[in-house]
Amino acid sequence: MAFKNYNIQRYIYLADDDADDRDMFADAMIEIHTDVILKQAEDGIYLLDSLVTLSNAELPEFIFLDINMPRKSGFECLEEIRKHENLKELNVIMFSTSNDPATIQKAFQMGATFYAVKPTSYTKLKSLLEEILSMTIVSRMQENRKFLLK
Repeated sequence: MAFKNYNIQRYIYLADDDADDRDMFADAMIEIHTDVILKQAEDGIYLLDSLVTLSNAELPEFIFLDINMPRKSGFECLEEIRKHENLKELNVIMFSTSNDPATIQKAFQMGATFYAVKPTSYTKLKSLLEEILSMTIVSRMQENRKFLLK
């Protein structure tokens, strides 16, 4: 069967309560991938409310999920995403300043696809995003591995 040439959009979600972090993330994403549609949520409740209304074609390729957010934490969101029939297979990257091994282990036990420590500079953020967006996610998932990205 031949594949037709479709204009496939890449959807990425970022849930982070820090407006400056969201702005820097958006700027970096625009610089490295102009074809990505980035949706942002300032907390976990807004993220989940947005995700459950999406069609399958609009589901994000990746969700970058901050852990410490008001109203609903990243861990609470991850738990709900993994329980939701239409969302449970989404690639969720816990995106936090914490590099505490217990926090990282908890994220993977709860079903995070990746754990990424927030970079300390704009250049490092761009490099991290390039690395993540260029991954062959299917092959990595088939190997049933979990990844810590720094």
